[in-house]
Amino acid sequence: MNTHTQSFLCPVCGSSHVQGFVNILHVPVHCNLLWSDRAAARSAPMGDIELAFCRTCGHIFNVAFDPAQMEYTQAYENSLHFSPRFQSYAEELARDLVARHNLYGKEIVETGAGQGDFLRLLCTLGGNRGWGFDTAYAPEAPQPGDELLTFVQDFDWWKYVARAPDLFYTRHVLEHIEAPRPFLQTIRDKIGARPDTLVFFEVPNMAYTLRAHAIWDIIYEHCGYYSPQSLACLFARTGFTVLQTRATYAGQFLTIEARPAEAPDDAGCPSAAALALLAAQVETFADVFRAKVDEWRQKLDAWQEAGQKVVAWGSGSKGNTFLNVLNTQGQIEYIVDINPRKVGKFVVGTGQEIVHPEFLRAYRPDVVILMNPIYREEIGRTVAAMGLQVEFHVA
Repeated sequence: MNTHTQSFLCPVCGSSHVQGFVNILHVPVHCNLLWSDRAAARSAPMGDIELAFCRTCGHIFNVAFDPAQMEYTQAYENSLHFSPRFQSYAEELARDLVARHNLYGKEIVETGAGQGDFLRLLCTLGGNRGWGFDTAYAPEAPQPGDELLTFVQDFDWWKYVARAPDLFYTRHVLEHIEAPRPFLQTIRDKIGARPDTLVFFEVPNMAYTLRAHAIWDIIYEHCGYYSPQSLACLFARTGFTVLQTRATYAGQFLTIEARPAEAPDDAGCPSAAALALLAAQVETFADVFRAKVDEWRQKLDAWQEAGQKVVAWGSGSKGNTFLNVLNTQGQIEYIVDINPRKVGKFVVGTGQEIVHPEFLRAYRPDVVILMNPIYREEIGRTVAAMGLQVEFHVA
């Protein structure tokens, strides 16, 4: 635990009561860029993570984050929709939003839409008109229902949409934004005097990361880490009435629903009891991080000494952190991913080749390391169907 108090202000509540607690040095700046060349992947830009905890609102953020290093282009790929497990979750989430908020024949705007997978669901289910905004959007062949959609390679939706929509939402965008209050305040200002606009955000759940010791969830791209308390505080302070926060996807994600309020609520911060629980978990996280890294280094050394072939499964954020923190170049040669856009590319930092599951049929690994336990059954069925006998280990 880094116990000194830094001269940083919390980007959520503005408090100076901020304390550093864990450092992770020399990690990839981008973990979801696709690299076609191994050497280029290994020489990609690196940065440091220095996490700090706000003792006023519970927000956690990277004080070493440099926004000038961030560039989201069409080479950026982080879609999870190729997983049946994730697709099922997305469909259930979309159906729930449409039904509970009567999203039928409405206008919907998404910032950070990617290729529009979730927006397409919302529009198809409710006959809604959707606009998706993302600088990384890459035009592709039209799909059924796309006549309801418009995609724009930009983030500023108000330049293109004449009035505030019935639903504005982002999923897994806020954690990438260094200054979240101005971002939320801009959204509130652009909604203006339309109190019925629903605002929906989804982010990684830092409360889960702390509780489950999910250390591989920490990546450079995520400059902010939200608990239910800090997320609600942010919305209240930027002029929203919070309807609910909810942990989803086996607790790994956090959602918030809100509507415009008449005025910001600067008193909308967590209770002392909630902050005390977060603070206690933060206090032990650095020790947990070191212990888990040591444990995995011992496992990898033992498998290497025994001559066993080891692959990791899941080349997203978790897999990237795992491979880079453990310096796995000589111990893990391949990482598996079902996303066809990633197959044949190379992991930034360590340079492992990303392969399709079918590759394992000939490679015949002894050990498969699962980056996310939520996909255990899905991956197990895939491996069993190939007739492989492997040891599974959850990272």
